[in-house]
Amino acid sequence: MRWMMLLLMLCASVLGPQPVPAAAAGIESITMPQADIFLGFVTGGLVGEILVREGDRVRKGALLARLNDAAERIELERLTALAEDTTRLEAAEADLEQKRADLKKLQLASEQGAATRLEVEHATLAVTTAELQVRMEKFQRLQHLQNRDGLKSKLERMQIVSPVSGSVEEIKIEPGESVEPLVPVIRVVQNDPLWIDVPVPLAQARELKVGARVKVSFPEAGSEPAQGRVIYVASVADAASDTRRVRVAVPNPQRRMAGERVLVDVTQ
Repeated sequence: MRWMMLLLMLCASVLGPQPVPAAAAGIESITMPQADIFLGFVTGGLVGEILVREGDRVRKGALLARLNDAAERIELERLTALAEDTTRLEAAEADLEQKRADLKKLQLASEQGAATRLEVEHATLAVTTAELQVRMEKFQRLQHLQNRDGLKSKLERMQIVSPVSGSVEEIKIEPGESVEPLVPVIRVVQNDPLWIDVPVPLAQARELKVGARVKVSFPEAGSEPAQGRVIYVASVADAASDTRRVRVAVPNPQRRMAGERVLVDVTQ
């Protein structure tokens, strides 16, 4: 029994780990994310809320974190109420219509000798004053709308929103912590599709065009090669290695991590 165990150990040490058949040909390269973005607040302040955790998948436009904005939100409600309230403007417009009607009656009465010139002049001045009041109310409402929109813009700058669909890779802040403007605090990575920058020998690179299909073999034993697509061919070659950088995009429905060594076969 002992000699059989020794024989098995000897065979294992001689054979070693078996290579992956699918990775028999190609140019060795490393996968990378399509997007690897470090996000920060545009304005500084105290962190109020973090709405995601590391590893969470997020969609483009998802709210990730925001500063303490309680005071700004209360002020936004007040400005919104003022901007949407048209009572004063409607009252001023109604008063103007009444003043115009009064003026018209006095003008008719003046033509018949039933109203004096001074009364008509006073009615005309009342119409002018009412018109100015309507203009003032419209201007005031415009100011409320602009103040509301300005505060909305400020609130947007107090938030971090994901610019892509992907995964939250790293969070460097905690609620209640003070942060400076534009300091990276959240990292979002988009791994679908994966990108691969392949150093292709010049002779082969000359034949490659954007849109060409290539085969990408991953390191796991038994994994099926994936079909990638050329999305960029560098216009400048690397003279030191006689290669040209070719960028390949490969779909990643399995959510593979970036940073794997793969083999890219561009002879397809």
